Amino acid sequence: MNTLAPALPIPRAALPRSDSGLVDWLRLTRSHRVGPSTFLRLIAEYGSASAVIGALPRIAAEAGARDYAPFTRDAALRELDAGRRLGARPIPLGAPDYPALLAGIPDPPPLIWVRGTLPGPMLTCVGMVGARNASALGMRTAEYLARGLGEAGLRTVSGLARGIDAAVHKGSAGTGTTAVLAGGVDVIYPAENAALTQEILGTGCLISEAPIGLRPVARHFPRRNRIISGLAPGLVVVEGAAKSGSLITARTAADQGREVMAVPGHPFDARAAGCNMLIRDGATLVRSAEDILQALACPAPTRPVPTAQGELPLSAAPSRARPAPPIDTRDNTPTPRGRELPAAIFNLLGPAPISEDALIRQLAQPPSEVLAALAALDLEGRVLRHPGGLVSTPPGA
Repeated sequence: MNTLAPALPIPRAALPRSDSGLVDWLRLTRSHRVGPSTFLRLIAEYGSASAVIGALPRIAAEAGARDYAPFTRDAALRELDAGRRLGARPIPLGAPDYPALLAGIPDPPPLIWVRGTLPGPMLTCVGMVGARNASALGMRTAEYLARGLGEAGLRTVSGLARGIDAAVHKGSAGTGTTAVLAGGVDVIYPAENAALTQEILGTGCLISEAPIGLRPVARHFPRRNRIISGLAPGLVVVEGAAKSGSLITARTAADQGREVMAVPGHPFDARAAGCNMLIRDGATLVRSAEDILQALACPAPTRPVPTAQGELPLSAAPSRARPAPPIDTRDNTPTPRGRELPAAIFNLLGPAPISEDALIRQLAQPPSEVLAALAALDLEGRVLRHPGGLVSTPPGA
């Protein structure tokens, strides 16, 4: 495994030592055209955020920008006040409690907002990402892996999105998980993950570099993803199409020197194409939490963790000897109703067969309604039935 040595890109003398210094730090962070790399360069050149703030209009004028004004002190004070009223705390780059691995990436956030409890410096984290429109098997696998990592004493990191991210947080909410947000730490997106967020805050935390109150848009998510991979020595992709945000995150992780891992999927399932490509190109194949521990060279856990032959084999049917624990996804996805139910079922299916019982648990709907919707899909030729109560999508669907 190629691990970056944590770096301290900020001179200690430049760190804010008072609220006034923190206000200047935030002003520089939020000033127009001052990204992470520019922030680091200017701090190294001028020695403090306040000195840079004073020089910014001249620097901008020399670059051809007229009437440039830094982020205002009043706006910075309002953000600090809003964050603290929320119970969040701002952590500047270079501070002792700033995550060391994140500080070592090429473009670390100059300041992060944190709600909840950050993992300690000796606690290994594992990034986990995947498809938003994940299959039922993919979400069960993500939750199973996250639960196994938590039981082994590791902490998961994901993005609180629908699908795989939500399943990861759900599986490890009891042992500690970090959700990295694209918007402010007070803006839960998607909204149906509000209850899951409260579970996360019980033992874990929310992290964002975005301003308090910012609602995320598409361009914010790639920047969010570099933080997910930057917080952990390794990244696992559970499901991801060949051209997807999950694959972009995997490439970012590789560029950051992280261990890239992937769960293999059915060759005919487009949602698994990216994972299969990663494995083909050298990513570590993951069947269980034990595979992740071995890839990261983690110390042996004090208690056994599930293996590929344990609670949830990656084959379609749950083990008869040790059935997979049910997953409550009522906080993860909108509850389908009426005509939406067949579409929700079809979206959860893939070429790999899964049991009808697993679908019922996943959807948290009355069994009679799920079975009726399955029958309707069967009549339309959109579902393929297999012996033992298993169903899948037909070839080419």
